[in-house]
Amino acid sequence: MRRFLHAHATHPDWRIALALAAAQVEAQRREPGAASEPSLGWVYYSDHYAAHAEGLYAELQQRWPGVDWVGASGVGVAASGVEYFDEPALTLLLAELPRDSFRVFSGAAPLGRFAASTANVHADPATADLAELIQDMSARTSSGYLFGGLAASRTSPSHIANGVLAGGLSGVAFGSDIEVVSRVTQGCQPFGPLRVVTAADGNVVTALDGAPALDCLLRDLQVDDTDPRAALPRLRQTLVGLSDPNDLLSDGFAGVARRGAFGSETRVRHLIGLDTGRRGIAIGDIAEPGMRLAFCHRNVEAARRDLMRVCAEVREETEPEALTVASAEALKSAGPGEPAQGPSGIAAAIYISCAGRGGPHFGAPSAELAIVRHALGDVPLAGFFAAGEIARHHVYGYTGVLTVFRAASP
Repeated sequence: MRRFLHAHATHPDWRIALALAAAQVEAQRREPGAASEPSLGWVYYSDHYAAHAEGLYAELQQRWPGVDWVGASGVGVAASGVEYFDEPALTLLLAELPRDSFRVFSGAAPLGRFAASTANVHADPATADLAELIQDMSARTSSGYLFGGLAASRTSPSHIANGVLAGGLSGVAFGSDIEVVSRVTQGCQPFGPLRVVTAADGNVVTALDGAPALDCLLRDLQVDDTDPRAALPRLRQTLVGLSDPNDLLSDGFAGVARRGAFGSETRVRHLIGLDTGRRGIAIGDIAEPGMRLAFCHRNVEAARRDLMRVCAEVREETEPEALTVASAEALKSAGPGEPAQGPSGIAAAIYISCAGRGGPHFGAPSAELAIVRHALGDVPLAGFFAAGEIARHHVYGYTGVLTVFRAASP
């Protein structure tokens, strides 16, 4: 697989931003080993350009005729070592893949009989049956693994699949000859034990391990309900990590949960209310008896450590032999802004992060993407800051989903 082409640019006028990015792409096409005749492209654009999505797509078609396009709007976009958060920007990624190795799909252009191994998906967060659509698409792939995110915008979110779309789910499916490695990185840290949901009514959890759920929450927060005002600040910062029992037993792509940290089986949801009458808690998802639940909060250091962990896992899996002692030492000694050195088994990467992780959350501009670049090297990368991150058959929150395309089979 040839190295993907990549570009990014910012400008108040989307036409100028695209022209700047196009110049970068065309310069790379002449480099040895780069994709000279791209067949598939990704475009992620900040919501500053959302009103011009149709014009943007038309210009992409004109500049690169014959290329299939997928993508989405976000409150920010990502490139190698750089993030443009809350500013007008776009990022491009173009691949030279055999036409029979992928299939772009949407509600208007179904997947058909294409034998999908995995798929990169984008969706409108307002879609009523979104969870069912994601699960159905996951079942259509042989691996069961999806990666992507929900389009984000302060106006009207949109996604692209050979056309600009509103509502529904779209993306590109890959055959088994396109190899990817994908990981979910968490941004929250549990502060209480993992408990079993033993009674629930819709999104209201009434019992955990047989005890009133509200009492468990207050105990973990080390507060009591005799003074509700004192508990409010901590309650507002509290989230819940929810997981299915089957996911704890089998977590195909991303490992198992570790002590003091969430694994990829955990979906973080908001705590949206308290039911003092039933001593229950209301969460931003449907809870069922048998699910596992732990209370958590956002934690920058935990997010940074987990991102470094998944990047190391991805690099080790893509180049286990190339990561020699010398290159490992170079990776360890490189400064935070320096990319890893040594050969790379990665043709490109896609990184979808939560809108709640972007901007100042990691402590400095572009800090999150700098960690990825430091670990993976200066590989072609594109992504966006989403309204929800998709991995496997779940929609996540406060996570990052890192997916890389192998440059060659191991």
